[in-house]
Amino acid sequence: MPAYRVGVIGLGRMGSTIDDEGHSHLPYSVAASARASSRLELAAGCDLLAERRSDFTERWGVEAVYEDFRDMVEQERLDLVAVCTTATGLQKPGRESPDPSFRGDSHADLAVALADMSVPMVYVEKAVACSMARADEIRDAVKRNGTLFNSGVLRRFDNRYDAVRDAVLGGRIGEPRVVVHYAASSLLHGHIHSIDTVSWLIGDPAITHVRGELEPSDYVIEDGHVPFDPSATYELRLDGGVRAWSVPAGPWEFEVIGSEGAVRSLGNGAGDSLRLAGKGRNWVEAALPDVEPRSTVVSCLEDLLDAHEEGRPTRGHIDITHHITEACLGVAESHRRGGAWVELPGVDRDLYVFHV
Repeated sequence: MPAYRVGVIGLGRMGSTIDDEGHSHLPYSVAASARASSRLELAAGCDLLAERRSDFTERWGVEAVYEDFRDMVEQERLDLVAVCTTATGLQKPGRESPDPSFRGDSHADLAVALADMSVPMVYVEKAVACSMARADEIRDAVKRNGTLFNSGVLRRFDNRYDAVRDAVLGGRIGEPRVVVHYAASSLLHGHIHSIDTVSWLIGDPAITHVRGELEPSDYVIEDGHVPFDPSATYELRLDGGVRAWSVPAGPWEFEVIGSEGAVRSLGNGAGDSLRLAGKGRNWVEAALPDVEPRSTVVSCLEDLLDAHEEGRPTRGHIDITHHITEACLGVAESHRRGGAWVELPGVDRDLYVFHV
């Protein structure tokens, strides 16, 4: 079978160059991941900056580079397009909104356009939208066009977390009761990952209520506009009576505590720990299977292919992406309401949080 043709919009870090930074020995950029998969062909790239287009051609040997993504889609017969621009469309560093009226949302603009252009499979970097109004537009466009969709919440596609999830869903720790995420993080750049992973590890039950706080705690959201990506903490209530918290300290870790034990992902996925109920009040260490890590981006892209071939939803399908986005923006909504619980769906659709 011929390989599926991939186009990349945004030829910066995640699209093309992040592997140079040494984050992983596994393919990490979309371009490197497409090259690493026998099922994918890196066919085209698009960027507004001529120097990035030239670098992409030199780096990957891809001559089909475009300034206008519509030209790329129309001319290159692409099966999968990856959106790797900044969230707002501003060039980096661009860490703050230029003015209070700014509502740039490049990820949402491109996701809607690609779905309406009938691209079969779409990958969008996280977070997919800066407001729920735009997230609603993405969901509606993807559904009306039958687009297969995944976003860049890559722990969901990291097989090192699968053993932790399997322990939870296989009943090894009994009934899940509490999930804790450890590490300080910004809201949309970071906690979109943490909330998604919390959800994934316990089987994606509905998040019913959110409350949280932005830093600084006395920050006042004016006119429904947060002009930077704030540090944040949160608490969630999920179906089945599970509660979840973020703790702003330590390395990136996740712990699920159940009625009969606890399982924890250690050191940003580098290890894990399983403890089961023993005699009296003691827990005893138990083993989890060893895992050979795979590229999370290859796994994410190939999940789109598997869903296409098998006629099933993707692992990060649009309904779960939309729901996690609302939970994340619900933290800002709660802060605006003085830390009150926000029942989902209940986020002001026009509340906008800027992020890179």
